Amino acid sequence: MKNSYTYEDFLEIIKTLRSENGCPWDREQTHMSLRPCMMEEAAEVLAAIRIYDQTGEYENLREELGDVLLQVVMHARIAEEEGIFTMEDVVQEVAEKMVRRHPHVFGDVSVDGSGQVLENWEEIKKKEKADKKTAESPLREIPRELPSLTRATKVLKKADKLYASGRDYPACVKSLEETVKSLADLKDCKPADYDQDVADMVGDALMALADVSRIFKLSPEQILMDRIDKMIEDCDVSD
Repeated sequence: MKNSYTYEDFLEIIKTLRSENGCPWDREQTHMSLRPCMMEEAAEVLAAIRIYDQTGEYENLREELGDVLLQVVMHARIAEEEGIFTMEDVVQEVAEKMVRRHPHVFGDVSVDGSGQVLENWEEIKKKEKADKKTAESPLREIPRELPSLTRATKVLKKADKLYASGRDYPACVKSLEETVKSLADLKDCKPADYDQDVADMVGDALMALADVSRIFKLSPEQILMDRIDKMIEDCDVSD
């Protein structure tokens, strides 16, 4: 074992693990089989960020970022074995994207604050999408693998921009008020293993709340996560 490893050393380690004389488990992995690993490692990074924010302890964040990097390099290595792209291609593409989407840094575009930066980012992103041929509709481009509340906010934002221009905050509040009124019907429902009517009412309420979150640029996923943590803390105190 070396005292110090470089990025290039790490690429060689993954290449060795995937080689004929490497690790049987690593050799068996595919893009599909690694999907749960990527989801879990991303969640663990978020947990590590929370721990760092609360305690200032950074060791866990450093470790979890390494685990996400491992997933990226594994996918790139598998892709190279398949002959479709390499890790160098991944780095090249994301570097080009960052330069292209920051013309106020790497070009001669002037901006007035972060709000304008985001507007320019979206316009550049829209042009990139237009240049790519895709069979997906604009709304289906938003990954269904995202957490549902996060996906709902993104779908609502894009739907408003593409199909319902002018849907403002009062309209969102009115929709939420109508949804809340419909929830009054819950008093007439009897709890059961599954009730489609109740499921529809809950779904409408979640979508209405996600739409309000969109207007305020809030993350309903993070809000609910924080609320769950608060409830757990309150329960712990009451024990």
